[in-house]
Amino acid sequence: MLPVMPALFHRLPQNVLAAFRGRNVYWHALAIILTVIIVQSGLDWSYYLATRNELFARLARPAIIIGGLLPIFGTLLLLMIALVGKNRPPITTAWALGQAALLGYAISCVYKAFTGRLPPPFKGYHMSAASEGSLIDSSHGFQLGFLKGGIFWGWPSSHTTVAFAMTACLITLHPGHRRLAYAALAYAFYVGLGISVSIHWLSEFVAGAIIGSLIGHVVGKSFKPEFGSKN
Repeated sequence: MLPVMPALFHRLPQNVLAAFRGRNVYWHALAIILTVIIVQSGLDWSYYLATRNELFARLARPAIIIGGLLPIFGTLLLLMIALVGKNRPPITTAWALGQAALLGYAISCVYKAFTGRLPPPFKGYHMSAASEGSLIDSSHGFQLGFLKGGIFWGWPSSHTTVAFAMTACLITLHPGHRRLAYAALAYAFYVGLGISVSIHWLSEFVAGAIIGSLIGHVVGKSFKPEFGSKN
């Protein structure tokens, strides 16, 4: 029997398995295939050369901060407000968003631990293949294995995965709210695109969007029964 107010770990083991079960595996495969195509075609490097300028850097800085802080503090704020008002749907939504963010971050980190991809050259990162502004194509820099490149940088983008996981979760829970869906999608794309012109490759944004959307849908679907028949 499901609890009245599902907590952060509601059906967590089942949701982890569901994200890799059945047809959902195809979405992971799609993320990998598109990454290979983008890397091998040279699109990653061409995109890097075209977008690394001061204008894009200024637009991207807020995206990095928002994408890192909003999943934590935004979800906590929503939860606190909902708890004060004792409003069950927002409480359930907050827990679901929290789990979507948690799974998005965890799964993206697991992928990073095994792919070990070097980030694009940018200031302040010692593992970049070259200094910022270099004309050496480093987009093929994968170090396949375990923990050869850490878990904080690489493929897929955790910022993007989490943003799209939360967005897909929100849309799954509230399918009839178009304005909410548009706002959530605008947030996810702003974070993802901002990351893609700063500390990540284009392919890492694409993969993060696909994998994150899958995770969010799985989590949202598992929390859906808590809304009853209204949504």
